[in-house]
Amino acid sequence: MSVAMRFHETGSPDVLRLDEMEVGAPGPGEAKVRHRAIGLNFIDIYQRSGLYPVSLPACAGNEGAGVVEAVGEGVGWLKPGDRVAYAGGPMGSYCEVRNMPASRLCVLPDDISFEQAAAMMLKGMTVQYLIRRTYAVQPGDVVLFHAASGGVGLIACQWLKALGARIIGTAGSDEKCALAHAHGADHCINYRTENFVQRVREITNDIGVRVVYDSVGKDTFMGSLDCLQPLGMMVSFGNASGPVPPFDIGLLTQKGSLFLTRPSLFSYTASRKDLEATAQELFEMVQTGKVRIDIGHRYALADAAHAHRDMEARRTTGAGILIP
Repeated sequence: MSVAMRFHETGSPDVLRLDEMEVGAPGPGEAKVRHRAIGLNFIDIYQRSGLYPVSLPACAGNEGAGVVEAVGEGVGWLKPGDRVAYAGGPMGSYCEVRNMPASRLCVLPDDISFEQAAAMMLKGMTVQYLIRRTYAVQPGDVVLFHAASGGVGLIACQWLKALGARIIGTAGSDEKCALAHAHGADHCINYRTENFVQRVREITNDIGVRVVYDSVGKDTFMGSLDCLQPLGMMVSFGNASGPVPPFDIGLLTQKGSLFLTRPSLFSYTASRKDLEATAQELFEMVQTGKVRIDIGHRYALADAAHAHRDMEARRTTGAGILIP
């Protein structure tokens, strides 16, 4: 038997409960993975709360790292004992053991730990597609990155610095701003005490930024548009404060013929080729030391509800993981 953190209805963190589950042999194209560490991400909250609808009952979670215990028919490139990590694919990582489509698993280099992998796969591959593909950041570009002290933000600050960008971050306290600075942000705006639009305009001499990366959503969306240069790109990739309300797309014209996109990791890594290329670039950034993975919080699997409460209350910095 294995234990898994599941929810039978959507709602508050209280809907999460620890269930026993029987995990059979992997089917064709599958691999059985025993988790050593599990990633925590805001998408887990969106699914649990009902913001992103899922079929119920559901096992929470979208990211993990562990060891292959068995492989199903047709899986020739993985074997028992292989170290693997993943982000995306079927949800259900909040568990001890699971069967996964082998095509979504990435072989983990020996010099990257299970905890690092669980803390970085979804966040790090998100950063890769955001800054390398959605908008390909160039040396000298001025970038605004919201939630710069979060798990995605700290990776992004380091990677953007390695690309030669000028980074303006936002965070919810002076302590969080200091953390963003320590990871490469040139400026960090405490949005609780400062008007971030006004400060961005001051920092850029009223020119604005080339691109905004916004995972906050409702609370920052309209202000983010006002931070952009003409022909700038607004990249909305999360809803930490709630979904962005409907708006008149004519505003994009009025504010300088702006570009707007709402991307997801799952689209950018839908093919095996793209998944491997995205993961490999992330692995190289970590292996060369250009990006370090900071794990700010560790919780037992049974304490997943507590972890969700901390994330929703903005009490976390860096990445969080569950230990089964």
